[in-house]
Amino acid sequence: MFSQTLPLTRPALGLAFAALVAGVSTAQADFQLSERYTDADGDLVADVPEDESQWRDPDTLVFAYTPVEDPAVYADVWSGFLDHMEEVTGKKVRFFPVQSNAAQIEAMRAGRLHVAGFNTGSNPLAVACAGFRPFAMMAAEDGSFGYEMEIITYPGSGIDEVEDIKGKTLTHTSETSNSGYKAPTALMASEFGMTSGEDYEVDFSGKHDNSILGVANHDYEVATIANSVKARMLERDVIDADQIEVIYQSDTFPTTAYGVAHDLAPELQEAIKEAFFGFDWEGSALAEEFGKNGESQFIPITFKKHWSVIRQIDAANGVDYQCS
Repeated sequence: MFSQTLPLTRPALGLAFAALVAGVSTAQADFQLSERYTDADGDLVADVPEDESQWRDPDTLVFAYTPVEDPAVYADVWSGFLDHMEEVTGKKVRFFPVQSNAAQIEAMRAGRLHVAGFNTGSNPLAVACAGFRPFAMMAAEDGSFGYEMEIITYPGSGIDEVEDIKGKTLTHTSETSNSGYKAPTALMASEFGMTSGEDYEVDFSGKHDNSILGVANHDYEVATIANSVKARMLERDVIDADQIEVIYQSDTFPTTAYGVAHDLAPELQEAIKEAFFGFDWEGSALAEEFGKNGESQFIPITFKKHWSVIRQIDAANGVDYQCS
Protein backbone atom coordinates (compact mmCIF):
# COMPACT_ATOMS: atom_id res chain seq x y z
CA MET A 1 0.00 0.00 0.00
CA PHE A 2 1.04 3.63 -0.32
CA SER A 3 0.34 6.70 1.78
CA GLN A 4 1.05 10.38 2.08
CA THR A 5 1.76 11.72 5.54
CA LEU A 6 1.62 15.36 6.55
CA PRO A 7 2.64 16.51 10.03
CA LEU A 8 0.24 18.86 11.80
CA THR A 9 2.97 21.07 13.28
CA ARG A 10 5.61 22.57 11.01
CA PRO A 11 7.66 25.55 12.29
CA ALA A 12 9.02 26.53 8.86
CA LEU A 13 5.63 26.26 7.18
CA GLY A 14 4.70 29.93 7.27
CA LEU A 15 7.77 31.29 5.51
CA ALA A 16 7.78 28.53 2.92
CA PHE A 17 4.14 28.94 1.91
CA ALA A 18 4.27 32.72 2.07
CA ALA A 19 7.09 32.62 -0.46
CA LEU A 20 5.03 30.38 -2.73
CA VAL A 21 1.86 32.43 -2.76
CA ALA A 22 3.89 35.60 -3.33
CA GLY A 23 5.46 34.02 -6.40
CA VAL A 24 8.95 34.05 -4.94
CA SER A 25 11.32 31.50 -6.44
CA THR A 26 12.08 28.63 -4.08
CA ALA A 27 14.32 25.59 -4.35
CA GLN A 28 13.01 22.61 -6.31
CA ALA A 29 11.28 20.25 -3.90
CA ASP A 30 13.00 16.92 -3.37
CA PHE A 31 10.84 14.48 -5.33
CA GLN A 32 11.57 10.81 -5.91
CA LEU A 33 9.74 8.05 -7.73
CA SER A 34 9.10 4.66 -6.22
CA GLU A 35 12.01 2.31 -6.86
CA ARG A 36 9.65 0.37 -9.14
CA TYR A 37 10.26 3.08 -11.78
CA THR A 38 13.20 4.76 -13.50
CA ASP A 39 13.67 8.38 -14.56
CA ALA A 40 16.75 8.44 -16.80
CA ASP A 41 15.82 11.73 -18.50
CA GLY A 42 15.18 13.64 -15.26
CA ASP A 43 11.64 14.78 -16.12
CA LEU A 44 10.37 13.48 -12.75
CA VAL A 45 7.98 10.93 -14.28
CA ALA A 46 8.42 7.20 -14.83
CA ASP A 47 10.17 6.20 -18.05
CA VAL A 48 8.56 3.81 -20.51
CA PRO A 49 10.22 0.42 -19.85
CA GLU A 50 13.18 -0.28 -22.15
CA ASP A 51 12.23 -3.94 -22.34
CA GLU A 52 9.46 -4.25 -24.95
CA SER A 53 8.19 -7.40 -23.23
CA GLN A 54 7.03 -5.15 -20.37
CA TRP A 55 4.88 -2.96 -22.64
CA ARG A 56 1.12 -3.40 -22.37
CA ASP A 57 -1.28 -3.10 -25.30
CA PRO A 58 -4.73 -4.01 -23.91
CA ASP A 59 -7.78 -4.53 -26.12
CA THR A 60 -9.84 -2.41 -23.70
CA LEU A 61 -8.61 0.84 -22.17
CA VAL A 62 -9.94 1.81 -18.75
CA PHE A 63 -10.40 5.53 -18.05
CA ALA A 64 -11.13 7.19 -14.69
CA TYR A 65 -11.88 10.81 -13.88
CA THR A 66 -10.86 12.22 -10.51
CA PRO A 67 -13.53 11.38 -7.89
CA VAL A 68 -14.62 14.89 -6.96
CA GLU A 69 -18.34 14.51 -7.70
CA ASP A 70 -21.00 11.90 -8.52
CA PRO A 71 -19.30 9.33 -10.82
CA ALA A 72 -22.61 8.56 -12.57
CA VAL A 73 -22.88 12.17 -13.76
CA TYR A 74 -19.37 12.11 -15.17
CA ALA A 75 -19.80 8.81 -16.98
CA ASP A 76 -22.26 10.67 -19.24
CA VAL A 77 -20.06 13.79 -19.43
CA TRP A 78 -17.08 11.77 -20.69
CA SER A 79 -19.05 9.39 -22.95
CA GLY A 80 -18.55 11.34 -26.19
CA PHE A 81 -14.86 11.85 -25.55
CA LEU A 82 -14.35 8.15 -24.83
CA ASP A 83 -16.13 7.29 -28.10
CA HIS A 84 -13.62 9.62 -29.80
CA MET A 85 -10.72 7.86 -28.04
CA GLU A 86 -12.03 4.52 -29.31
CA GLU A 87 -11.95 5.83 -32.88
CA VAL A 88 -8.42 7.23 -32.57
CA THR A 89 -6.83 4.30 -30.72
CA GLY A 90 -8.83 1.41 -32.23
CA LYS A 91 -9.48 0.17 -28.68
CA LYS A 92 -12.59 -0.26 -26.63
CA VAL A 93 -12.66 2.33 -23.82
CA ARG A 94 -14.51 1.85 -20.53
CA PHE A 95 -15.30 4.47 -17.90
CA PHE A 96 -14.25 3.36 -14.41
CA PRO A 97 -16.06 5.23 -11.58
CA VAL A 98 -13.73 5.62 -8.60
CA GLN A 99 -14.82 6.67 -5.12
CA SER A 100 -11.53 7.99 -3.74
CA ASN A 101 -8.10 9.27 -4.78
CA ALA A 102 -6.48 6.29 -3.07
CA ALA A 103 -8.60 3.82 -5.03
CA GLN A 104 -7.76 5.58 -8.30
CA ILE A 105 -4.02 5.55 -7.60
CA GLU A 106 -4.07 1.91 -6.50
CA ALA A 107 -5.96 0.93 -9.67
CA MET A 108 -3.25 2.44 -11.89
CA ARG A 109 -0.46 1.03 -9.76
CA ALA A 110 -2.01 -2.44 -10.03
CA GLY A 111 -2.42 -2.20 -13.82
CA ARG A 112 -6.23 -1.98 -13.82
CA LEU A 113 -6.33 1.67 -14.94
CA HIS A 114 -4.72 2.90 -18.17
CA VAL A 115 -5.82 6.51 -18.73
CA ALA A 116 -6.84 8.93 -16.01
CA GLY A 117 -7.39 12.44 -14.78
CA PHE A 118 -5.80 12.88 -11.34
CA ASN A 119 -6.66 15.95 -9.30
CA THR A 120 -4.10 18.58 -8.40
CA GLY A 121 -3.10 17.33 -4.98
CA SER A 122 -3.03 13.61 -5.79
CA ASN A 123 -0.88 14.08 -8.92
CA PRO A 124 2.51 13.84 -7.14
CA LEU A 125 1.45 10.67 -5.33
CA ALA A 126 0.12 9.13 -8.56
CA VAL A 127 3.36 10.01 -10.37
CA ALA A 128 5.59 8.75 -7.57
CA CYS A 129 3.71 5.59 -6.62
CA ALA A 130 1.64 4.55 -9.65
CA GLY A 131 3.81 5.42 -12.65
CA PHE A 132 1.36 8.06 -13.89
CA ARG A 133 2.63 10.08 -16.87
CA PRO A 134 0.58 13.33 -17.08
CA PHE A 135 0.60 15.20 -20.40
CA ALA A 136 -2.58 17.32 -20.69
CA MET A 137 -4.79 19.73 -18.80
CA MET A 138 -8.02 21.55 -19.61
CA ALA A 139 -7.65 25.24 -20.42
CA ALA A 140 -9.59 28.22 -21.74
CA GLU A 141 -9.38 29.37 -25.35
CA ASP A 142 -6.54 31.75 -24.49
CA GLY A 143 -4.54 28.97 -22.80
CA SER A 144 -5.26 30.09 -19.24
CA PHE A 145 -6.06 27.37 -16.72
CA GLY A 146 -6.55 26.62 -13.06
CA TYR A 147 -8.83 27.09 -10.09
CA GLU A 148 -8.73 28.68 -6.66
CA MET A 149 -9.01 27.20 -3.19
CA GLU A 150 -11.85 28.72 -1.22
CA ILE A 151 -12.81 28.59 2.43
CA ILE A 152 -16.60 28.58 2.59
CA THR A 153 -19.27 28.78 5.25
CA TYR A 154 -23.02 29.40 5.30
CA PRO A 155 -24.86 32.66 6.07
CA GLY A 156 -25.44 33.07 9.78
CA SER A 157 -22.75 30.58 10.81
CA GLY A 158 -20.99 33.21 12.92
CA ILE A 159 -17.84 32.75 10.83
CA ASP A 160 -17.31 36.03 9.00
CA GLU A 161 -13.54 35.83 8.47
CA VAL A 162 -10.79 33.23 8.61
CA GLU A 163 -9.78 34.23 12.14
CA ASP A 164 -13.23 33.11 13.34
CA ILE A 165 -12.29 29.47 12.56
CA LYS A 166 -10.19 29.36 15.74
CA GLY A 167 -11.73 26.89 18.18
CA LYS A 168 -14.06 25.44 15.54
CA THR A 169 -13.90 22.45 13.16
CA LEU A 170 -12.61 23.01 9.62
CA THR A 171 -13.77 20.35 7.15
CA HIS A 172 -11.31 19.19 4.50
CA THR A 173 -11.88 16.74 1.64
CA SER A 174 -8.98 14.26 1.79
CA GLU A 175 -5.29 14.35 2.69
CA THR A 176 -4.27 13.99 -0.98
CA SER A 177 -6.24 17.05 -2.07
CA ASN A 178 -4.37 20.28 -2.72
CA SER A 179 -7.26 22.73 -2.27
CA GLY A 180 -9.15 20.41 0.04
CA TYR A 181 -6.32 19.98 2.55
CA LYS A 182 -2.66 20.66 1.80
CA ALA A 183 -2.75 24.27 0.61
CA PRO A 184 -5.21 25.49 3.28
CA THR A 185 -3.30 23.70 6.04
CA ALA A 186 -0.17 25.61 5.03
CA LEU A 187 -2.15 28.80 4.53
CA MET A 188 -3.77 28.70 7.96
CA ALA A 189 -0.32 28.54 9.56
CA SER A 190 1.47 31.03 7.32
CA GLU A 191 -1.12 33.79 6.96
CA PHE A 192 -3.28 33.38 10.03
CA GLY A 193 -0.97 31.81 12.63
CA MET A 194 -3.27 28.86 13.33
CA THR A 195 -2.01 25.29 13.55
CA SER A 196 -4.19 22.39 12.42
CA GLY A 197 -5.17 20.20 15.36
CA GLU A 198 -4.20 22.83 17.91
CA ASP A 199 -6.02 26.08 17.12
CA TYR A 200 -8.86 24.35 15.29
CA GLU A 201 -10.09 20.79 14.81
CA VAL A 202 -10.32 19.06 11.43
CA ASP A 203 -12.50 16.43 9.83
CA PHE A 204 -12.80 15.02 6.30
CA SER A 205 -15.78 14.78 3.96
CA GLY A 206 -14.12 12.60 1.30
CA LYS A 207 -14.92 14.79 -1.73
CA HIS A 208 -15.38 18.44 -2.69
CA ASP A 209 -19.08 18.06 -3.47
CA ASN A 210 -19.62 16.47 -0.05
CA SER A 211 -18.00 19.49 1.61
CA ILE A 212 -19.99 21.98 -0.48
CA LEU A 213 -23.30 20.21 0.12
CA GLY A 214 -22.43 19.80 3.80
CA VAL A 215 -21.86 23.54 4.23
CA ALA A 216 -24.95 24.44 2.18
CA ASN A 217 -27.07 22.15 4.38
CA HIS A 218 -25.41 23.34 7.63
CA ASP A 219 -23.85 19.92 8.31
CA TYR A 220 -20.38 21.54 8.29
CA GLU A 221 -19.62 24.99 9.67
CA VAL A 222 -16.71 25.81 7.39
CA ALA A 223 -14.83 23.92 4.67
CA THR A 224 -12.00 24.14 2.14
CA ILE A 225 -12.92 23.44 -1.48
CA ALA A 226 -11.96 23.92 -5.14
CA ASN A 227 -14.13 26.68 -6.59
CA SER A 228 -14.25 24.94 -9.99
CA VAL A 229 -16.34 22.18 -8.39
CA LYS A 230 -18.57 24.75 -6.72
CA ALA A 231 -19.12 26.53 -10.06
CA ARG A 232 -20.30 23.33 -11.74
CA MET A 233 -22.64 22.52 -8.84
CA LEU A 234 -24.14 26.00 -9.00
CA GLU A 235 -24.63 25.67 -12.76
CA ARG A 236 -26.46 22.35 -12.28
CA ASP A 237 -28.61 23.86 -9.49
CA VAL A 238 -27.30 21.32 -6.98
CA ILE A 239 -26.91 24.26 -4.58
CA ASP A 240 -28.03 27.90 -4.61
CA ALA A 241 -25.53 30.75 -4.44
CA ASP A 242 -27.19 32.19 -1.34
CA GLN A 243 -26.45 28.99 0.62
CA ILE A 244 -22.69 29.63 0.55
CA GLU A 245 -20.44 32.45 1.69
CA VAL A 246 -16.77 32.66 0.67
CA ILE A 247 -14.46 34.01 3.37
CA TYR A 248 -11.16 33.36 1.56
CA GLN A 249 -9.94 32.75 -2.01
CA SER A 250 -6.38 31.69 -2.88
CA ASP A 251 -4.15 32.34 -5.86
CA THR A 252 -4.67 30.07 -8.90
CA PHE A 253 -3.51 26.43 -8.92
CA PRO A 254 -3.24 23.98 -11.86
CA THR A 255 -6.27 21.76 -12.31
CA THR A 256 -6.74 18.04 -13.05
CA ALA A 257 -3.96 16.52 -15.18
CA TYR A 258 -4.66 13.78 -17.71
CA GLY A 259 -2.20 11.06 -18.60
CA VAL A 260 -1.41 7.40 -18.96
CA ALA A 261 0.16 4.45 -17.18
CA HIS A 262 3.91 4.42 -17.85
CA ASP A 263 4.05 0.89 -19.28
CA LEU A 264 1.54 1.23 -22.09
CA ALA A 265 3.15 0.61 -25.49
CA PRO A 266 4.69 3.87 -26.81
CA GLU A 267 2.53 3.88 -29.96
CA LEU A 268 -0.58 3.49 -27.82
CA GLN A 269 0.52 6.33 -25.54
CA GLU A 270 0.94 8.56 -28.59
CA ALA A 271 -2.50 7.59 -29.90
CA ILE A 272 -4.07 8.46 -26.55
CA LYS A 273 -2.35 11.85 -26.63
CA GLU A 274 -3.69 12.37 -30.15
CA ALA A 275 -7.19 11.62 -28.85
CA PHE A 276 -6.89 14.36 -26.22
CA PHE A 277 -5.30 17.05 -28.38
CA GLY A 278 -7.42 16.30 -31.45
CA PHE A 279 -10.79 16.28 -29.69
CA ASP A 280 -13.40 18.70 -31.06
CA TRP A 281 -15.00 20.36 -28.03
CA GLU A 282 -17.72 22.22 -29.93
CA GLY A 283 -21.16 20.94 -28.94
CA SER A 284 -19.69 18.21 -26.72
CA ALA A 285 -20.76 17.19 -23.22
CA LEU A 286 -17.29 18.16 -22.02
CA ALA A 287 -17.84 21.70 -23.32
CA GLU A 288 -21.25 21.86 -21.67
CA GLU A 289 -19.87 20.72 -18.29
CA PHE A 290 -16.38 22.20 -18.11
CA GLY A 291 -17.16 25.25 -20.21
CA LYS A 292 -18.83 26.57 -17.06
CA ASN A 293 -15.28 27.16 -15.83
CA GLY A 294 -14.22 28.61 -19.19
CA GLU A 295 -12.41 25.44 -20.32
CA SER A 296 -12.61 24.60 -24.01
CA GLN A 297 -9.51 22.59 -24.95
CA PHE A 298 -6.74 20.27 -23.77
CA ILE A 299 -3.26 21.79 -23.65
CA PRO A 300 0.14 20.07 -23.24
CA ILE A 301 1.68 20.21 -19.77
CA THR A 302 4.62 18.67 -17.92
CA PHE A 303 4.68 17.48 -14.35
CA LYS A 304 8.10 19.01 -13.79
CA LYS A 305 6.99 22.54 -14.75
CA HIS A 306 3.28 22.83 -14.04
CA TRP A 307 3.29 20.94 -10.73
CA SER A 308 6.36 22.67 -9.30
CA VAL A 309 4.28 24.84 -6.94
CA ILE A 310 2.33 21.80 -5.72
CA ARG A 311 5.52 19.87 -4.97
CA GLN A 312 6.79 22.90 -3.08
CA ILE A 313 3.58 23.08 -1.05
CA ASP A 314 4.04 19.40 -0.23
CA ALA A 315 7.62 20.09 0.83
CA ALA A 316 6.50 23.03 2.98
CA ASN A 317 3.89 20.78 4.60
CA GLY A 318 6.48 18.07 5.25
CA VAL A 319 4.61 15.58 3.07
CA ASP A 320 6.26 12.16 2.93
CA TYR A 321 5.33 9.89 -0.01
CA GLN A 322 5.38 6.26 1.06
CA CYS A 323 5.10 3.71 -1.76
CA SER A 324 5.27 0.01 -1.05
